[in-house]
Parts: sequence; C-alpha cells; structure tokens
Amino acid sequence: MRKGSKVVCVDDRFPPELFIYYTQLPLKDRTYTVRDMGVGISHKGEVGEVVVYLVELTNPASSKPPHPERGFAQWRFREIEPPVESEEVEVLEQVG
Repeated sequence: MRKGSKVVCVDDRFPPELFIYYTQLPLKDRTYTVRDMGVGISHKGEVGEVVVYLVELTNPASSKPPHPERGFAQWRFREIEPPVESEEVEVLEQVG
C-alpha cells in the first residue's frame, strides 16, 4: 500500500470518543484512494501507528504540533489495486 493505491475499508468500527476529532470517517466495503501516508497517533494515544490519508475524505488538523491532519490506521484498509506507475501513465496517454 502506498500513495495512489486503491483500497477498501475492512473495519469502520471507531470508538465513540474519536467522533469529536473527525468530520468524515471511512465506511466498511467502500473503496478509497490513498492520498498520502505517514506516522500518526493511535486511537489510544500511542505514537508510531502507520496512517493513511484518503483522497475522498479530509479531516481537521490535530491541535498538537506539528498539527497534521488526522489519518486512519493502515490496518483498517486492504489494497485492491496498486498505484499506476508514471511510465504506465505515459504509455496510456500516448496510446489514447
């Protein structure tokens, strides 16, 4: 899984106390595109969880420096399609 991957949400069960931090949450069985990835904070407040940011969903920034947007744990998603490589895009544009 990396930037540009198509993923499907496999777990949309969030603790109710997290709802105050998000304006949009992923839904199980829906398909999304990975906008970016990073290291974030788990729902238990532990630093170091790999998180994904989705093209289709944007959430408010954290109140803690460096104020990143709140992402979603990578384990909540399964990759269904890897990103298209730039060389493939160029070939497809030339053919089309």
